[in-house]
Amino acid sequence: MLDHAKPSPRQLPFDTALITGGSRGLGRALARTLALEQGVAVVLVARGADELNAVVQGIRAGGGQAHAIVADVADKYATHRIAGEAAALVGDIDLLIHDASTLGPTPLRLLLDGECEDFAAVLETNLIGPYRLSKLVLGSMLVRERGTLLAISSDAAVEAYAGWGMYGVSKAALDHLVRSWAAELADTPLRLLSVDPGEMDTAMHAAALPDADPSTLARPEQVAAAIVELLREPARVRSGARVSAGELLARREEVVS
Repeated sequence: MLDHAKPSPRQLPFDTALITGGSRGLGRALARTLALEQGVAVVLVARGADELNAVVQGIRAGGGQAHAIVADVADKYATHRIAGEAAALVGDIDLLIHDASTLGPTPLRLLLDGECEDFAAVLETNLIGPYRLSKLVLGSMLVRERGTLLAISSDAAVEAYAGWGMYGVSKAALDHLVRSWAAELADTPLRLLSVDPGEMDTAMHAAALPDADPSTLARPEQVAAAIVELLREPARVRSGARVSAGELLARREEVVS
């Protein structure tokens, strides 16, 4: 089984990580995996202070190093504070993970029934916010010639589903942002990747598809472990690639079995 996979003795090429959307779901799972199993100092960003602080305290109780920044990545005036506080807390950021996302209004609705303001809000969180924060963090990475940016995408970025238009468009644009930056930074050691985590048992998935059977969905912890395996091997995929977590999980299961 995937849960019993032994971690590789190779260590991650990161000392620090900044993770948006770190209070729940995949963001929380990645934070715990990186901090508790890999010794990475993590800075977590989310809007809800109580949930975020609970995750940080849980990591610290397990012996990991974690810090909280309560902020909204969609708020342009919070971007410099996030980057500045993160650097002050743990030093230069080696790994930037864009996990914070919003579906837009739920229950999901058709694009023709949507509001322009709702679409703009989705883009601010899922695309423009990551763009702003990346500009600040990538600059430091370029100076040090070290760093990885990982964007959490979705199958809705490549498949059109009724009701998922706002979210899907934002994720498709995020994928292309990653590809564009990878092309522009091709002559540097920096790596930029996007990962489609697949369907997971998360609050976001429940909000979108409340009738889904959780037992048929991947657990965030499984996906986080597969992503960390990917990050551990820099030469495994080229910069700018879009990777499916389903493929990562299948490969990992093959190795374990």
